[in-house]
Amino acid sequence: MSIGPSRIGRGQPLALIAGPCVIEPGDLTDRIAERLAKLRDDLGIPVVFKASFDKANRTSKGSFRGPGIDEGLRTFERIKRATGLPVTTDVHESIQAEPVASVVDLLQIPAFLARQTDLLIACAETKRAVNVKKGQFMAPWDMEHVVAKLQAAGASGVLLTERGTTFGYGRLVNDFRAIPIMQKTGAPVVFDATHSVQLPSAGQGVTSGEREMVPYLAKAAVATGCDALFLEVHPKPEEALSDGPNALRLDDLEPLIRICLRIRAAIEE
Repeated sequence: MSIGPSRIGRGQPLALIAGPCVIEPGDLTDRIAERLAKLRDDLGIPVVFKASFDKANRTSKGSFRGPGIDEGLRTFERIKRATGLPVTTDVHESIQAEPVASVVDLLQIPAFLARQTDLLIACAETKRAVNVKKGQFMAPWDMEHVVAKLQAAGASGVLLTERGTTFGYGRLVNDFRAIPIMQKTGAPVVFDATHSVQLPSAGQGVTSGEREMVPYLAKAAVATGCDALFLEVHPKPEEALSDGPNALRLDDLEPLIRICLRIRAAIEE
């Protein structure tokens, strides 16, 4: 399937969806996008820039949510012009689908909303590609119904993302069987290595995480055959305004992707 100039799926290079969790004040978001565009050029892989204009599901009311849809879309337009990267962001309400699709190349459905039929249909009817994160409460085989809803409503393409399954309180686990199971739907499968190491609501009113586990899960997912990796990155994760504990340090991104590309080459021999 195509996302702007990028193609993701079987027979295509390992793709990367990456960026900060949320659009932060100042030029930080643009600087991250520039680094990702350089990575695209240096490694010759498809890269999609991601960030949220509104984190609508923060644990605490006082947590930073983002600049909102209007400023967010202006940021995405600027990044696309400056870098040529396709962009993606999450859509939380049906009413957001059309204006977001006027700028963004790939609409993302958050895991908590993966079963929301009206939201799925609204996104599909924009004729943009849609990436649905498998709900933490869903089995991988349940996602065939999500794909059917989107295809029936006219989505130009569908991605599915594995991002962990709830295991008790404050912890997620990954069942890597989910990757080949969801690929049986015909949709390319993305592995979200940074949200998979979240410790939900485990940090005094915020979500914590285990950043040091990101490389292990990313490499395992590539070895299992995922079509793309999803990684939240930040120059200084300890200062990030959202999801810092599970974000990968930006300087660590290229070395990890180089290793993952070698794994990908090995399993394709």
